[in-house]
Amino acid sequence: MNLRGKRLKVVKHDPFDNWTVNVFLDDDGEYLAHFVEMPNISAFGDSPEEALRELAVAWEGVKESFRKHNEAIPLAPARKGYSGRFNVRIDRRLHRALAIEAARAGISLNALIAQKLARTTKTQA
Repeated sequence: MNLRGKRLKVVKHDPFDNWTVNVFLDDDGEYLAHFVEMPNISAFGDSPEEALRELAVAWEGVKESFRKHNEAIPLAPARKGYSGRFNVRIDRRLHRALAIEAARAGISLNALIAQKLARTTKTQA
């Protein structure tokens, strides 16, 4: 079974707290499991299952370190709440071009940007 670049989905109890996990077969024939959003948290194994077990151990160690240092354990993006608002700084020439495009389309700059982002971004409910 070739799992190179495929994401394994955890369906029961999630030992990874909703972090996205990828498992890859590396060039040495070992499986590497890591968090997509925090790639420095990773583990190897001779099988995908072993790599996932080792990643679970590593994640527990990371969480214990955060607790030991009285730091908040990072929350996976999928578990956070979002307001639907954020600020982005862009080049003023791009800002101008987008504002002109929005005006020509008869919509607000915000609506134009939202449409462009929606066309290029996968969303999950």
